[in-house]
Amino acid sequence: MKRRTVAALAGLSVALSIAASAPAQAPTAASATPPPVVLRAAHLFDGRSGRLVSPGVVVVQGDRIAAVGDAAVPSGAKVIDLGNATLLPGFIDAHTHIASNHDDDWAQGFYENMLRFPVEQSFHAARNAKLTLEAGFTTVREVGAPDFVDVALRNAIRDGLAEGPRMLVAGHAIGSTGGHCDAAPFPPERVVPLGPRDGVCNGAEQCRLATREQMKYGADVIKICASGGVLSEADPVDVPQLTPDELRAIVTEAHTWGRKVAAHSHGDVAARLAVEAGVDSIEHGSFLTASTLQLMKRNGTYLVPTRMTQVWVVDKADTYPPQIGAKARAAGAAHQTMFKEALRVGVPIALGTDAAVYPHGLNAQEFGDMVDLGMTPAAALLTSSQGSAKLLGIENDTGTLEAGKFADIVAVPGNVLEDIRATQKPLLVMKQGTVVRGP
Repeated sequence: MKRRTVAALAGLSVALSIAASAPAQAPTAASATPPPVVLRAAHLFDGRSGRLVSPGVVVVQGDRIAAVGDAAVPSGAKVIDLGNATLLPGFIDAHTHIASNHDDDWAQGFYENMLRFPVEQSFHAARNAKLTLEAGFTTVREVGAPDFVDVALRNAIRDGLAEGPRMLVAGHAIGSTGGHCDAAPFPPERVVPLGPRDGVCNGAEQCRLATREQMKYGADVIKICASGGVLSEADPVDVPQLTPDELRAIVTEAHTWGRKVAAHSHGDVAARLAVEAGVDSIEHGSFLTASTLQLMKRNGTYLVPTRMTQVWVVDKADTYPPQIGAKARAAGAAHQTMFKEALRVGVPIALGTDAAVYPHGLNAQEFGDMVDLGMTPAAALLTSSQGSAKLLGIENDTGTLEAGKFADIVAVPGNVLEDIRATQKPLLVMKQGTVVRGP
């Protein structure tokens, strides 16, 4: 054994000596600067002006946009002609749960998720991320996942180990004992109750600790459950679940660390308390009143309406346990009225979908569902390019088709302002200059 080891080391030494003495090789073609790529289409929506221009031309160099407009094609460029299509900025979903799975059978999905090891769930999460990217969503905000699976997935995508959108993640969502962010009411002798590291806290100091725990383990954003939820069994949907002191402790700690705070809130009182505490967005907002919406506008607090999830749960209400079905119908009915009032008031809106409540990859339905309630197609598109990009704090890198920004680009068939549902049928998806779907 020793002789074989010595011989192997001697061989390695000779190989290294030969390599060291060999002349330096000229750069290969693969290491040279790649040629520019030119995307052509009949139309272009830049995500800033709110207008459609024709024709649409985007020049991509590496991972960035080099130019936009009907300029001369650079010499040696690869041209992708998409014909009668619209070029748009890559979509941004500010409310996803990619690290969690959808199941049409609520009880079966609940059971399977409880039995899955975190490593196994990571493979499911990677599949969900790929579906989301191929649907045209080049950036997402993940607002709560168990076992820090979202942190791991974000890192894997960043390091090229998995294919998916750029991710901003929250770790565990933070809420009170028995609330929407807590686990189901299992017998405590059989299932260990959750604590601050898992996002469950009581009192300002515990909630400050829970916030620090999420940031310690990699959270880019903090998600809280300010009110009850629809798909949790034990809590009323609209009651406050965090006190003003707890809210202030979380928001102050997060903002001190440069993190934004997203507040799940169906209830109006809970949302008002959260806005007064300084949260950056209200998620869902089913029962918000005009006065709370006006307060949000004054404070610059975004509404992330997750409209398509409301449509989904109302349609599926009869398949849920009775107490959940009743909450789904109540929230869904109120949400429609609230959304129209939000449009009238002029609250800033960011696109978010609550992916996992519905099957992953259908996210673009949100555009059409908002248009169905009175939003113009251009305004609906701007909830992603202007709304979500600014809410997530990434507007300097993505969200619009402008020179210098990441080449995050989607092409959809036809004139998107005439058919907003075309967003659900992407012909091409490019993330940071790499085509992940299309020619």
